[in-house]
Amino acid sequence: MKALITGASSGIGKDIAKYLASLGYDLIIVGRRKENLLNLKKELKVKVKVMPLDLSEFDNVEELYNEVKNDDIDILINNAGFGLFGEFSKTDIETEMKMINVNIKQVHYLTKMFLRDFIKKDSGYILNVASSAGFMAGPKLSTYYATKNYILKLTEAIYEELRRNKSNVHISALCPGPVNTEFNKVAHGEFHTKSASSEYVAKYSIDKMFKINNYSNIENETSYICNKICSYKNFVENYLQYSRSKNKIKELHGNSYFNFQTTFFSSICEDGTFSFSGFFSSLYFIAI
Repeated sequence: MKALITGASSGIGKDIAKYLASLGYDLIIVGRRKENLLNLKKELKVKVKVMPLDLSEFDNVEELYNEVKNDDIDILINNAGFGLFGEFSKTDIETEMKMINVNIKQVHYLTKMFLRDFIKKDSGYILNVASSAGFMAGPKLSTYYATKNYILKLTEAIYEELRRNKSNVHISALCPGPVNTEFNKVAHGEFHTKSASSEYVAKYSIDKMFKINNYSNIENETSYICNKICSYKNFVENYLQYSRSKNKIKELHGNSYFNFQTTFFSSICEDGTFSFSGFFSSLYFIAI
C-alpha cells in the first residue's frame, strides 16, 4: 500500500504522512523544503521516497507524475497550497499566479492523471484538501478563497461522475476552518479565531476518507455534515456577538465578512436544500 502526499514538509500534509505511516502505508512525500522532508523520513518506520519539488512550476508537476506513475499508488493526497492576505487591488500578482498554479493547476492535473490510473484498476482514493473558504467569497483573501471554491466544485463533480458509474474509486474533500499550521506566516496575515491542531485534522480526514468506502453511507454522512455546518454557523454568530461586545472585530474581516458568513450557513441549514453528496466524507468544520 502506497500514498503520495503533496505539501508534506509541514502542517496537515506532514501529519497525514505520519498517520498513514502508522497505518502501514509506504509514502512518497513532496514539498519545496528538502531538509524538512528528509527529517520527516527519519521519523517514519515505512518506506519513504522524498521528492523536493516546487509545484508552482508546471514542469515539476509533470515530472512528479512521470516519476511515480508506475509505483502502484493507492492514495493521492493533494495537500499543497498557500494563501495571501490583502485587498485584491494591492496584492502581488506574481504571488497570486503562483498560488493559482499550486492551489488549482497542479491539483487539477494530478487529480486527472491519477484518477485515470485508478479507474483502470477500479480502486484508489483521492483526497483534495480544500477549505471552509470553498463555500464562500473571502474579502482580504479573495484569490485564496476562489481557488478553494474551484477545488471543492471540481471534487463534487468528479464524485458524482464516479457515483453514476458505480466506481470503486473514491474522491473526497477536506474543508477545515483555521488550522494551526504555517498558513498565517506564509500568507502574511492572521485569523482571530481559535485554530484546530493539524494532527487532529489529519487523523480526522483520513479516518473519514476510509469510512465512506461505499455510496450507501451517503445519507448518514450528509446528516452528520449538516450538523457540523450548523455548529459552525452557531460558532460564527457567537464569535460575531462576542467581537462586537468586546470591540474586537479586526479590520482583516470586518462586519460584512461575518454577516455574509452567518447568512450563508444559515441558508444552508434552514431551507432544507442541503444536498452535497458523500464526497464530503472528509469534511471538517471548526465548532468551538
